[in-house]
Amino acid sequence: MKHPPSRILQLLREHRYPAVFKLNLTDPRVAEIAGVCGVDALWLCQEHVPNDWLALENVIRAARLHGIDTLVRVSKGAYSEYVRPLEAGATGIIVPHVASADEARQIVEWTRFYPLGKRALDGGNIDGYFCLVPQEEYLRHSNTERLIVLQIESPEALEHVEAIAAVPGFDGFIFGPGDFSHRLGKAGQLSDPAVVAARQRVACAARAHGKFAMAAGLYAPFADLVAEGHTVFGIGADVIGVSSYITQRLELLRSEIAKLPPATVGNSLRG
Repeated sequence: MKHPPSRILQLLREHRYPAVFKLNLTDPRVAEIAGVCGVDALWLCQEHVPNDWLALENVIRAARLHGIDTLVRVSKGAYSEYVRPLEAGATGIIVPHVASADEARQIVEWTRFYPLGKRALDGGNIDGYFCLVPQEEYLRHSNTERLIVLQIESPEALEHVEAIAAVPGFDGFIFGPGDFSHRLGKAGQLSDPAVVAARQRVACAARAHGKFAMAAGLYAPFADLVAEGHTVFGIGADVIGVSSYITQRLELLRSEIAKLPPATVGNSLRG
């Protein structure tokens, strides 16, 4: 029994750019559609989406069948909330609203095994193949192929981003442009100079300390994001895709209906 490597890390080692698709919906078939289409990882959410653990585990399982990574953005603050996705087989976690180096060290301590941290040892879930892999392999894989990503999304966090980046034991940063712009009183203005400068500073800090920078979306020219040091890219979300498709099809249908003579519409309604 051998653990598969992280697809994100494997692609980064090959100097390629992993694509991450965000799921708000919990039907495992959506995960499978993303896998069939060729995404490299799914971003699942416990912070803003009312996903229960069983549903989340089924999505993680569906992704695993297609060889794609899963990153779960956790509910902030509790040890069990951080470890449970890893034990359910997720490739990694995203911890939102990290604001200090001390907090980053606490996250590493909770989620990494000795000698990197003090995570409690179990191994009886899918991440340890239900105790069917040697413990040494389980610990090694958990410390080297499971991702810990910290989200920087406030002016307070930005002031400490270099110190946070210097903390050993986690893998990458993701900048939160929505919350950051909101905190500046410029909600949704993702191209505002202050928001762009913050995004660039986060990516620079990550690169300077051997971490990767993940772009939450393609909200700036791709070449600019790459030049800033981003190497992992969010490509969108299921709810946006579904709503965009429905809107487009409704517009098409209604534009065709508008071309019909009124009598034609009336006759069709009468049968």
